[in-house]
Amino acid sequence: MSNIAPTLNHGSAALAADHGHEHHDAGENIVFGFWVYLMSDLLIFATLFVTFVVLSGGTNGGPAGKELFDLSFVAGETALLLVSSLTFGLGMIAMHHKKVGQMFGWLVVTWLLGAGFMVMEIWEFQHLVHQGYGPDHSAFLSAFFALVGTHGLHVSAGLLWLLVMFVQLKQNGLTPTNKTRMACLSLFWHFLDLVWIGVFSVVYLSGAI
Repeated sequence: MSNIAPTLNHGSAALAADHGHEHHDAGENIVFGFWVYLMSDLLIFATLFVTFVVLSGGTNGGPAGKELFDLSFVAGETALLLVSSLTFGLGMIAMHHKKVGQMFGWLVVTWLLGAGFMVMEIWEFQHLVHQGYGPDHSAFLSAFFALVGTHGLHVSAGLLWLLVMFVQLKQNGLTPTNKTRMACLSLFWHFLDLVWIGVFSVVYLSGAI
């Protein structure tokens, strides 16, 4: 009997190690798959960027970016999104150190900054439409609304995803599955930040100069 107990303990430890290894491999595969998704999403945004550049001169006799865009307003939007990327990163660092309270705090700040960005973007869209410069006014504005609106839809999806993660983290804690989901969401959020830098540079900055 004394020989059996160590054998059973060793077997249980081996099974636990194998189970953890399977979780690790599955998490890596999911993150890799999400990278593939982001690359496909990047192709969509690249197409929208090219479309905007090609159609940027088609103003239909109406105003161009110089007359429509308020760079100080857009700079405020940009600051919100860039800072949200920083706070998300701090939240992920807290998660890796198992500081759950700090993690939730940083993620709540991230959500509020992202929501502020969306409020400003929706206001901008409504302001343009109210002035009579909706997406049907010219090819330039159609491309503008398509590109910026697609990015806004992605940010909205990220905010919804973050809300879902709040619930899952509260219910289940920092399980390997939730950590993998948070890693994917972090990649998604930083990806949107990079796309917005492109939007700010190509659409607003070059259009307003």
